[in-house]
Amino acid sequence: MTIEDIKAHLEKNTSTTTDEFKRVFHGRGGLYEGWRHLTIDSIDDILSVALYFQEDSEAELIDMLISFIKYSKYKTLVVQKRYLQGSPSEVLVGELEENLYVIENGIKIKLNLLSNKNSGYFPDMKNGRSFVRENAKDKRVLNLFSYTCAFSLAAKFGGAYEVVNVDMSKGSLKVGMANHSLNNLDPRGTSFLPYNILKSFSALKKKGPYDLIIIDPPSFQKGSFEATKDYEKIIKKLPQLASEDCVLLSCLNSPNLDSNFIIELMKEWAPSFRFIKKLENLEEFASLDEEKSLKNLVFQRKINNK
Repeated sequence: MTIEDIKAHLEKNTSTTTDEFKRVFHGRGGLYEGWRHLTIDSIDDILSVALYFQEDSEAELIDMLISFIKYSKYKTLVVQKRYLQGSPSEVLVGELEENLYVIENGIKIKLNLLSNKNSGYFPDMKNGRSFVRENAKDKRVLNLFSYTCAFSLAAKFGGAYEVVNVDMSKGSLKVGMANHSLNNLDPRGTSFLPYNILKSFSALKKKGPYDLIIIDPPSFQKGSFEATKDYEKIIKKLPQLASEDCVLLSCLNSPNLDSNFIIELMKEWAPSFRFIKKLENLEEFASLDEEKSLKNLVFQRKINNK
């Protein structure tokens, strides 16, 4: 695939974009030979580009993007070089508003495109959030590893009775609170707990039982969570946290672990939860091997074969 091919790809994929977020080029999935290092996102009138490692074609690619911006509907071009220390971002064309947010299914989520870490929004999880929104009505929801609480927004929009957000990062929870305010959501019935999840099961149990539980951990976060050894610890505690007919959304974003990793752990340590289905990933995040990308697994608890 040449840079001219990418240009044609952009022209086609941006022709129908709206003010809602859409990934318009996903090289990370390995479908475009030679471009695994590149992603391009459409965010209203912003084109946001991430480069995961350096290639000789980088300067030519950026020149093409700057040229593309001039005759497109986009006003701003942001490029993040994830391969450099600190993952610096630079606005190459236009400017960014101070209080930037992304829109997903009508929900507003604060966005920091100049962050040296994550932007505050994981777009590939859209179908997971849609599932929560569709299944949250009148339920008590536990959102583990809540980050900036996008799942909580989905649950509240879906009519959740109560949502408990848990994350070690007070900064992320503060953004989560701002996200709820941004959407004019009633703060009653929503809590934001800066807990170490692996050490706080007794406190969480007191607030339960929960009718819908979301587990969306990082694959690996030094000093906090490592999927290969820590996911099991959470699954072991699920029966103590869950209501009799609890629905579980178990998420896994490690390329080295497949769906069976979670399914087998559930069979061994929480057998009352039965595997229902794996949610489909978004078409624009297609991968050569779907088991190496995001896995969203749905389980339903059944007590005594009810």
